[in-house]
This record gives sequence, C-alpha cells and structure tokens, in this order.
Amino acid sequence: MIPKLKYDEKGLIPAIIQEHETGEVLMMAYMNEQSLEMTIETGYTHFWSRSRQKYWKKGETSGSLQEIKKIYYDCDEDTLLIKVKQHGNGACHTGERTCFYRTIER
Repeated sequence: MIPKLKYDEKGLIPAIIQEHETGEVLMMAYMNEQSLEMTIETGYTHFWSRSRQKYWKKGETSGSLQEIKKIYYDCDEDTLLIKVKQHGNGACHTGERTCFYRTIER
C-alpha cells in the first residue's frame, strides 16, 4: 500500500536512486503516483519524464534496468529513496555508472 505522499504542484515527487549493496547514489529522477505504482507492480523503476511528458522504464532500451530492493520515503513525505540493484553499464545516459560523476571545486 502506497502511503499518502506530498507531490509538488505538478504531481511529482523526487526519487533518489541508490545502489543497495554499496550505497552509491546513482541518479535522481521524478515520479508521479502512477509511475510509483508501476515501479511497485513491476519491481523495476519507472519515472515521469518532464521533458518528454511521458512515462519511461529505466533501462528499457539500454538494458541498464534498476531492480527494486526497497523503497523509503522521508519524514516530510516529499522525497523517495529507492534502493536498487543496478543492471547493465550504469544509471547515467552518458555512459557513466552514476549521474553524479562531476564535482565542484572549492
């Protein structure tokens, strides 16, 4: 059962995707209520694309699927943390393992 979550004015909630074994943060994307339901039903991450205005299953074309291990939500009920087993080359569309591969130097 999906708890009552706080979606933004566009019906979206941020989802932080983390490798369940290593704790590595892989990516952040947005979900709406339907994509969260699809994620729970299939066992693989589904998101809402803000730019394309459609649902997408992570890895559907690349083979880099994200198998759900656990879904958490924060104390404010407005952010998801999804622990996954990352299949394929990685999470980032650039070919990197994680979307967080760049740093800002001080």
